[in-house]
Formats: sequence, structure tokens, C-alpha cells
Amino acid sequence: MTQDRTSENSSQSQGLAAGNCDKIVAALDRPLILIGMMGSGKSRVGQYLGAALNLPYIDSDQEIERACGCTIADYFSRYGEDAFRDGEHRVLTRLLDGTPKIISAGGGIVVREANRALLKQRSIPVWLQADVPVLVARCAGNDRRPLLQDGDPHAILAGILDKRLNLYAETAILTADSNHEDAQETVREVLDALKRYLKV
Repeated sequence: MTQDRTSENSSQSQGLAAGNCDKIVAALDRPLILIGMMGSGKSRVGQYLGAALNLPYIDSDQEIERACGCTIADYFSRYGEDAFRDGEHRVLTRLLDGTPKIISAGGGIVVREANRALLKQRSIPVWLQADVPVLVARCAGNDRRPLLQDGDPHAILAGILDKRLNLYAETAILTADSNHEDAQETVREVLDALKRYLKV
């Protein structure tokens, strides 16, 4: 489901839209999907990108929760990670329909080989990269992160990143630094990378 873009997002993104955004949109023939670790800023950056490019923004985790009728944390606890990944794949397949849009994906979307293949074939995957201390600070106190509920968040996030690093690198077409305190700095990096990739 498309998320409403607030007037705040629109006004903050007007400066970003002043460049070659119209040319970017004209050249896009598929969705742009943000991948990366939990806490890397995919939702915030995705909202700003949607506003800057005047494209629909979709949070895939919200789509999954809508499809299963409960939170991701609840689904994890009831049915386990494998069942969640099955549902995640079904939602991803539906969202990657060829229509230009901005999608933020869950951090573990790259775990399954079938997802990585879909992402590379049907989207422009953009890997938002952030350091572990930044991820920890952003995820602190969030009880909606099922993988962080048992143990030290720094150790858990470092371990997850170590396991997924090569998978993100394999999947991504573009990358951007998301350590910035201001998410719009990351948005600018994504837009610049898109311009180079699309040659506009």
C-alpha cells in the first residue's frame, strides 16, 4: 500500500528535486528498492526519495504485516523465521511488478537466493550502508525487531551484518552511505548514483 507523503517530507525534499529528478523518473522502468541492515534508514530515506521523485513509496514490512494480520515480531514468535521468509518472498514478488516506485525492504530480504535473483532482475537494489554503532543507536529500545530481543544488540547486529555482507554486495546495483545524521544527505547520494547509473 502506498504511504502518504507528508507536507514535511515534500518541503524538505524540494531542494533535492531541483536537479535532474524529472530525467531520473523518465528513465526508470522498474522499482528502486532500498536494502540494508535494520537501522540503516531505509524507511526514512525511502519516504524522502518518494517525495523528491514524486513516486509512490512502499514499506515492504508494512505490506507483510498487512498480509499476515499481525506484527512481524508476533509472526516470528508464532511461526518462526522460515515461515516469515516465505511470506516475505510472496510480498516481494507482488511488489516488483515493473512499475516505477520506491520500496524499502526488510533487512533480511537478501537471505534467500530467490529474493536476490528477483531483486537483480526486477528492480534497482540500492544498498544503504551504516556502521554497527549507528545501527545500534537507531535500533535502541525498538521492540519490533525480533532478532534483537535476546542478547546484546551490538553483538547481534555485528553478527548479522557479518553473515549478510556478501549477500548485500552481491545483490546491490548501487550503494550509498547512510551513516549521516541527516537522512537527506543519503538521499542526495542515492540520487547522484541513480543519475550516473541511468546516464541522465
